[in-house]
Amino acid sequence: MVSSAADLMYVRGVNAVTLDDVRAATGTSKSQLYKHFPAGKPELVRAVLALRAEQILAREEQRLARLKSMSGLRRWRDALVQGAALQGGAYGCALGKMTVELSDQDEQARTSLSGHFATWEGLLAAGFRRMQDDGILPATADPDALATGLMAALQGGYLLAQADHDVAPMATALDMALAHIESLTSRPTKTAKPRKTATSSRRASATQPRRKTAAPSPELPADF
Repeated sequence: MVSSAADLMYVRGVNAVTLDDVRAATGTSKSQLYKHFPAGKPELVRAVLALRAEQILAREEQRLARLKSMSGLRRWRDALVQGAALQGGAYGCALGKMTVELSDQDEQARTSLSGHFATWEGLLAAGFRRMQDDGILPATADPDALATGLMAALQGGYLLAQADHDVAPMATALDMALAHIESLTSRPTKTAKPRKTATSSRRASATQPRRKTAAPSPELPADF
């Protein structure tokens, strides 16, 4: 039930999904639903939030556990952009979307979301500290500030990609953040040309009709 509700809320948004929608998608009776969630939708939404946080943080821990180089950061960037490109930039980050919808409505959810983002940033900061230990980043660099800046670039990129249904702004935001981090390293490389993405024609073709990207099935979101 929670998994189905999570898929519906990811595609449609938390506020647009009703308990009747969840019941219809899961074949659950009203009595069964309230047996598991006696407080109704707010309790279900918090369960969805917990599930999404567990999924995303497990994924990010796997990707970032051994991060200690710029090439590792680029691989992380590529995985996120490619995941968003599978759905044409639509829907954004599941935690980011829930933050927009819930932070001013549910203080308990807002606190949880803040903690989950802090954990995510902590994984990045740990990677930056390993880069310091290896002499790639200077001791004067602030791993926590770098992690916050990179997370802001990621979430802002997700938001613009969602608005445009195009991953180009997400790729650009991450590339600029990584370029700043690389400028701090002791072994900077030549500035790379902007990476091309599957749908990166955003500003140049803004005056032309945009081809619609087929949305994935609500039950099987491509990424989050």
